[in-house]
Amino acid sequence: MRQREPRISLALYHLFKWSVVAPMLHGYFRGRIHGAENVPKAGPLLVVANHASDFDPPIVSCCVRRPVSYMAKEELFNVPVLSQAIRLYGAYPVKRGSADRSAIRAALAQLEQGWAVGVFLEGTRTPDARIHSPKLGAAMLAAKTQVPLLPISLWGTEKILHKGDKRPRRVPITVRIGEPILPPVSNKREELEAVTQHCVDRIHGLHTLGR
Repeated sequence: MRQREPRISLALYHLFKWSVVAPMLHGYFRGRIHGAENVPKAGPLLVVANHASDFDPPIVSCCVRRPVSYMAKEELFNVPVLSQAIRLYGAYPVKRGSADRSAIRAALAQLEQGWAVGVFLEGTRTPDARIHSPKLGAAMLAAKTQVPLLPISLWGTEKILHKGDKRPRRVPITVRIGEPILPPVSNKREELEAVTQHCVDRIHGLHTLGR
C-alpha cells in the first residue's frame, strides 16, 4: 500500500480547505475541533462518523488535516471537468442501487493508494445525528486491509439546514476525534458487528460531550 494520496490531490485539498472550508467552519460556524492529534498523518485510514448534513464530508476532511475520499454517485463522473476534479479530490463512483460490493471494491482501491476513506456508519443522514442502524461496510474494509478506524463525532451539523432554508444557518459546530480503533481480526460477522458497535459507542460517547 502507498502511504500518501497523490500530491496533486493533496495540493487541491489544501487549496479548497484554506480558501473555502476552514474560513466557513471557523468563522461562520464558530467551529471547535478536539482530538486532531489522534489522526495518523500518513498511511491508509478509515474515517468513520455520524452523519446529519451534506456539509459533513468537507468538514470532516478539514478537521482531520488530510484529504478524505468519499463515494459519489456515478452520474457526476460523466460531467466534463467536474469528473476530473472530483477524482483528484478523492471521490470514487458508485452506482445508485448497486450492491455494496461495488462500493467495497472502489474503497479498497482508494485505501491501496494511501487515502483516508470516509464512511458514515448509518449510510445516510439522520435527523438527530445519532447512528441507529450501523452498516458493517467500514468494519469489512478494515478487516480486509487491516487498516485502523478513526471515530469522529459531528455535533450541531443537523441544524445547518432546515426544510425551506435558502442559506446555511449560523449554528455552532463541534467536531471530536477519538483514538484509532484496531481493525477486526477476521471477516466473521460477529467480529464485524462487535467492531462496528465499538465505533458507534465511541462516536456516541464523543457526541454526548456536546459543545
